[in-house]
Amino acid sequence: MSNSHIFMKSGFPRAPLQNGMGRYVCQLQRVTLKFCKNHGSSKGMRDFIEAQLLDFVKTNPGVVVYLKPRRHRTAVMVGEYLNGERQWVSCRNFTSQEIQKWIELMKTQNGEAGAMRYRKMWHTDVPSIQGAWSPWTHKSPALNLATYPNEECSKAVQLEPTATEKLIEMFKQQKISEGKLPKAE
Repeated sequence: MSNSHIFMKSGFPRAPLQNGMGRYVCQLQRVTLKFCKNHGSSKGMRDFIEAQLLDFVKTNPGVVVYLKPRRHRTAVMVGEYLNGERQWVSCRNFTSQEIQKWIELMKTQNGEAGAMRYRKMWHTDVPSIQGAWSPWTHKSPALNLATYPNEECSKAVQLEPTATEKLIEMFKQQKISEGKLPKAE
């Protein structure tokens, strides 16, 4: 087991401000595409810019796209989110389809996806102190192996009298002993 989780944020993943409850707000604020105009490892980025960037911009008007040419550097994509987080992806030798998939992935995230240590596998805003419940919580484990229809499961269950029924019976016995009620036969 490694100690790499020590430097990660911990908590529960949440959609910002219940995103998607009323309307969806894309959390990706801006994308900066850094590339070299003639370096070989930036070819996929240049192809993406020439062929697919305008389609992405037209379908996502809420995302600002910056192009930043740099000499003799590898291609890089930086996504900035509404919560102030930044996601950096090296696009060295990527194809234009791979770059498109990475941008679509950034568009669907909220900036905290890979940098959070999850405390539990489940989370609720209103936790129960009784633990998780299911319809099989207090059932006999033998029912898991039973074949149905089963005679034993179909028997009528003889229940104990309730507290109210016991009190009514005690009241009747008391009245009978006092002579105010005739004995029932």
